[in-house]
Amino acid sequence: MEIQYFQAKVEDLRVAVGVDFGTTFSGFAYAFIQKNKTKTEVIVNEEWGHFKSPNKTNTVLQYNEYGEVLTWGVDALGSEPSRRRANNSSKTVEAFKFYLGDVPESKKPQLPSGITFEKAITDYLGQMEKIENHWPGIDFYKHVRLVFTVPAEFDEKSKTIMRKCIYNAGLVKSIGTLNLQFTTEPEAAAIHCMNRLKELNLKTGATYLVVDCGGGTVDLTVRKLLSDDRIAETTERSGDYCGGTYVDDEFLKFLEGRVGKSAMNMLKKKHRGQVNYLVHKYFCPEVKIPFAGEKSKFKTIELDIQKKCPALMQYVNSPEREQLSDEDEWIIDLDFDTVKSFFDPVLRKIFRLIDMQLSKCSDCSVMFLVGGFSESRYLQFKIKEGYESRLTIAIPPSPAAAIEKGACEYGLDMKTVSTRVLKWTYGTDVFPKWKSGDPSPRKTAEGLVAKFYLMASKGTEVDVNKEFSATFIPVYPEQDSMELSFYYTSANNAKYCDEPGMKKLGSFTIDLPDIHLGTNRPVLISLCFASMEATVVTAKNKTNGKVYRTTFSNEE
Repeated sequence: MEIQYFQAKVEDLRVAVGVDFGTTFSGFAYAFIQKNKTKTEVIVNEEWGHFKSPNKTNTVLQYNEYGEVLTWGVDALGSEPSRRRANNSSKTVEAFKFYLGDVPESKKPQLPSGITFEKAITDYLGQMEKIENHWPGIDFYKHVRLVFTVPAEFDEKSKTIMRKCIYNAGLVKSIGTLNLQFTTEPEAAAIHCMNRLKELNLKTGATYLVVDCGGGTVDLTVRKLLSDDRIAETTERSGDYCGGTYVDDEFLKFLEGRVGKSAMNMLKKKHRGQVNYLVHKYFCPEVKIPFAGEKSKFKTIELDIQKKCPALMQYVNSPEREQLSDEDEWIIDLDFDTVKSFFDPVLRKIFRLIDMQLSKCSDCSVMFLVGGFSESRYLQFKIKEGYESRLTIAIPPSPAAAIEKGACEYGLDMKTVSTRVLKWTYGTDVFPKWKSGDPSPRKTAEGLVAKFYLMASKGTEVDVNKEFSATFIPVYPEQDSMELSFYYTSANNAKYCDEPGMKKLGSFTIDLPDIHLGTNRPVLISLCFASMEATVVTAKNKTNGKVYRTTFSNEE
């Protein structure tokens, strides 16, 4: 699919909206763009249709048999289940954002027949299209800049899919509008936290670590405060799939051990709604969030299967059934060590990510803890216990809203970000003459070999307006055009464009008239990373001065 990128006049922009589309919760914040650059209030949305929810609502959909959305958000979780309706099955879909990332298939939710993850994302964002109703009299498609956040681990293809879903949801009128921008979740958090540095008496040059603990991912970035309220990225951002939903998974694994694997499989297959209720309306609010890690103050929590998940009872077989029905009356005790065991595997992964980032920057003075999972009292306790002796631990008043507020603040002033560290290595394909030492199978009939030409290396800190340029000439004297394909990879020393992990970003064609000049027709190619989407490519024919602005053909 070919995407043309264009932007409305900056003077037409009147509102900035930051959208945090999360694995478990989603929300948005907005503010009016002030011409005089004065600070403006960022407002976090709390109205979700006919219900109200502070900061965010659940990233959940419920479909009917025809693939139409019945309910969404907190309503899609349903109410406390009834034993009389235990056999009722609902087509509830959650955690569909996982399909955008490189996660194991076992972690991705099973989708109802006819529902793709792209449709689920589009349908959910379509419910959020009520965003446009907040500003009567404003042309939403002309006057509003949307900034969506994405995990640090997302590749270019994931962002392209997101852009398509946002367009299909009706939030933008053109798929290529640059009034739709992306920023990473840790970058948005870093922008929001920048304003708190002054409260901590930190001055220009101070370095700080942002740990964004979300539902699916935990993303980290190290930033340096520059003058004039600008920030620079000093190390390559990192992240992993070890957010709050993985604590939920540990709870479900524990429950599986008590009721049997087959019983849990049947429950997940036939009663997904009750699983959602059990996790989101019982485990999270009553167990996960309140757990503080203080054994002396902890009281054993009772999980009443008959009340919280009655559909499960019919699938439990011997010997688990005798134990639960006769001796325990379908009540499972969650003692301190059991609840602690749900957290520990996840926290170990988070600590490894933190240690890795701190090893790269010895002068880091503050760690900000943001994101929905950072509201966990036990996570806060363990972070402080492990790192408070080395640096200041700061938690914003509403850590779950930090991402959407930071995205909105980025939309107000996109010059806030001065430098970024490249997450990928970028380059193009070239066709030099085959020579001794090149693999024989790669030699073409014309005596050439296709190779990867490096243009920008992973881990490089770059100014957002810096261009990476290289000059290319035609392969053959009689060429009347030049097609260049661009690739990106996580490898540092790639040689060929078909290596494992190499992904095609896009390609475009440049006209090459003046054939009488043979190969003496140089073309200057420049890559610029001004936005999170590496789509800004220009080509200048040095012979006639003609300049091309790229259109990437994003690969499916």
